[in-house]
Amino acid sequence: MSNSHKSVVIVGSAFPLRGGLANYNERLARAYQQAGYKVKIFTFSLQYPNFLFPGKTQYSDEPAPQDLDIEVVLNSVNPLSWFKLGRKIKRLNPDLLITKFWIPFMGPALGTVARVAKGKGKTKVVSIIDNIIPHEKRPGDRLLSNYYVKAVDGFICMSQSVLDDLETFDQKKPKIFTPHPVYDNFGQPIQKEQAKSSLQLDADIPYLLFFGFIRDYKGLDLLLKAMSDKRIKDSNIKLIVAGEFYTDEQIYRDIISENNLENQLVLATDFIPDSKVGLYFSACDMVVQPYKTATQSGVTQIAYHFEKPMLVTKVGGLPEIVPHMKTGYVVDVEPKAIADAIVDFYKENREEAFRKNCKEEKKKYLWETLLAKIDLLFS
Repeated sequence: MSNSHKSVVIVGSAFPLRGGLANYNERLARAYQQAGYKVKIFTFSLQYPNFLFPGKTQYSDEPAPQDLDIEVVLNSVNPLSWFKLGRKIKRLNPDLLITKFWIPFMGPALGTVARVAKGKGKTKVVSIIDNIIPHEKRPGDRLLSNYYVKAVDGFICMSQSVLDDLETFDQKKPKIFTPHPVYDNFGQPIQKEQAKSSLQLDADIPYLLFFGFIRDYKGLDLLLKAMSDKRIKDSNIKLIVAGEFYTDEQIYRDIISENNLENQLVLATDFIPDSKVGLYFSACDMVVQPYKTATQSGVTQIAYHFEKPMLVTKVGGLPEIVPHMKTGYVVDVEPKAIADAIVDFYKENREEAFRKNCKEEKKKYLWETLLAKIDLLFS
């Protein structure tokens, strides 16, 4: 049977919601459409109650995607919507129901939808798991995640560490590790000078980039302390911080003030819309991810698309994705190690060699590979 007769339903974040989860689900839908599948996305009418959401808004101000069938229907805290959506998907009877799982809070909603939707029909429930054990733990996490895991038929894990964590919940169902595919949905790379001009950055300054929501575990405090290293302060290297604070901003402001870093930073600390993501990546020399804990990160896969070297720390699945001294650096989780790598990058003129390697390395991370691995779960 050709793929044109097959159908996929994706339940999770999508437009009008914004951010990496929405970007992922929409890109996954396009990959299935390109493979000939009929695809429908059901997204949240309420993803997080406001008291649980640390940012300014959950919603995009970008134009709606015209090539995707997206229906706004699921309320994460209203069980009536869970059963209603489950019954609706059951009537559609898709070949695959795919949900992305990232925090235990979503376990009851997504787990219930999956149970009702598949019933005793042909539908296989696939979970693409970012984290099964969250970075920021809360009481009851394991119970909620376990409820969700029991509703799923097969799992795709974005890192080996998540696959290992999942084994503590289930040892029987099929599960495969396959890395996050490249995010190629933010436009093509442009010349560095052009990107700097568009962002009103100095053409002669070398820029590092810290990108994404600012949370404690992402280690921006470590990077700021690394920027205070005398070797870096004596250079003209600047750091762009591009992303919205999802934690106490004052902690970082204090580090900046205490170390007199004001002139070394470009603080773009609002949400970066999709239309501007490519500008920030095109403008920088290297992307820095000084995470204290991690499983995997979509930021690395944006960096690969823009063929940008990366500096990551030895946590979670990040070293699996960034080969040390090939496409960037893998360093200890402490400011001096981060500073040493930054100094080496510029002193030894590593950018061009690392960029060439990124161009080759990113070929490993195709969306077609992810779709093939999902097929393998039930072969």
